[in-house]
Amino acid sequence: MSDTEFRLPDLGEGLRDAEIVQWHVAPGDHVVADQPLVSVETDKAVVEIPAPHSGHIATLGAAQGERIAVGAVLVTFVAAAHADTGAVVGELPLAQAPVAATPARPAGSIQHLRASPAARRLAHELRCELESITGSGPDGVISVADVQRAAQVASTPAAVGWESLHGARRAMAERMSAAHRAVVPASVTLHARIRAWHGRDRPLLRLIRALLHACAVEPALNCWFDAGREAVLRHDTVNLGLAVDTAEGLFVPVIAAADRLDDAALLATVHALREALASRSIAPAQLREATITLSNFGTIGGETAQMVVAPPQVAILGAGRIAPGVVARDGLPAVEPVLPLSLSFDHRAVTGGEAARFLEAVRAHLEQETCT
Repeated sequence: MSDTEFRLPDLGEGLRDAEIVQWHVAPGDHVVADQPLVSVETDKAVVEIPAPHSGHIATLGAAQGERIAVGAVLVTFVAAAHADTGAVVGELPLAQAPVAATPARPAGSIQHLRASPAARRLAHELRCELESITGSGPDGVISVADVQRAAQVASTPAAVGWESLHGARRAMAERMSAAHRAVVPASVTLHARIRAWHGRDRPLLRLIRALLHACAVEPALNCWFDAGREAVLRHDTVNLGLAVDTAEGLFVPVIAAADRLDDAALLATVHALREALASRSIAPAQLREATITLSNFGTIGGETAQMVVAPPQVAILGAGRIAPGVVARDGLPAVEPVLPLSLSFDHRAVTGGEAARFLEAVRAHLEQETCT
């Protein structure tokens, strides 16, 4: 009998490949059905793939960090019968390779160094080891120029080298490149005066409510655009993408039907999504189907921004850092807290007028005394 192959299953949503994050088994291990085989990352979400049946592992189809296509061999199971100990083997510690002892240098093997007095004095001043310098003078005498060259090399930072992108950062790079090729970007900005806000107001909730209000006022921005069909899909609900900065890269979890949730449900959903991101347990479906995106980058820094629209969406709203600003009040200058707003949109599907009306609706809602 030949060995049996288990291929990477279709994980849905049109994904073509996945990256191996961590193997939980090794060749020679015995596994049982539904035991976790491997964790893979697909489109920023980490998914565990279980064993389809019991058996012994013969080979693994890819190494950690490598990408594997959907339908490619993930694991090969040994067909021949093995004695079943009933044990489930997980991750095995890597065997440590024996460390070879460094041979001792024979005594007297370093010949007497020859250097000019000026070179010795300069080496002392620059803290250069003469033993590490090759002399260019007659009979290998170390010159002042030799010491200067050695000091310059020592002061030059070592090259760190190229670091390959993996997981979320590679997915982010690919999506941003695709968006840059596909979208015709444009932006409008303005500032909202938020003097009417109270200490109990939550800026993120205010922003979400203002965006949802603007989608109702100007629904052209809560759409998808298909360039191939030259068609627009208008949505009757708002699936809000929320840009979240993490050490692994940019994630955009989605609040499904955000316009149908009350304040408590919105805040609870935001908290649950952030917890899932922190534990890398977020489901792939929670990162898709956004109809418009909000980026609250002002919590980190920045005032206005030209943001990247991720197709098929046509718009992303950005909020900068709240800061005191000089404004006109009753014809006189006054200092009030202001919130800078940026709206980037795909000009193929959204007109400048529609974008301006949307952003004006956001501003007007934020300047209300209450969040409704």
